[in-house]
Amino acid sequence: MIFWEDLEQGMTGDLGPRTITREQILAFGRDYDPQPFHIDEEAARASPFGGLIASGWQTAAICQRMIVEGMLKNTASQGSPGIEGLRWLLPVRPGDALTVRYQIVEKLPSQSKPELRGRIKLHYEIRNQTGATVMTMDCWGIIGRRQP
Repeated sequence: MIFWEDLEQGMTGDLGPRTITREQILAFGRDYDPQPFHIDEEAARASPFGGLIASGWQTAAICQRMIVEGMLKNTASQGSPGIEGLRWLLPVRPGDALTVRYQIVEKLPSQSKPELRGRIKLHYEIRNQTGATVMTMDCWGIIGRRQP
């Protein structure tokens, strides 16, 4: 188990790849973001995107899954107070293989319970198979401290 004390500002890691399929894009779009360029291939071709693209929220959800599987499940994670920034920079298309690079940019003890937990601010860059950044995200995580 990784605790707050084990994490250092500046630490980085890479996660993935995870490939997104046409079927996943269509299913997510139908359930959560039914805009034409996420659910209708013909309409998507006529859109400014020129083809089917994933919802930005789907990209964020895929990122979260990779973060949990590749990092958080091994930590004393206690959730998150929220996201400070989320930017969708390029469309994600069927067949794209996404990777996540994360960096701890701040590390602070909890203001309310410093003996029990601390906070880390993470910067994430989500890239496709060509290395192009498709999304960035900055958020805080709450991590339990090692108990004496």
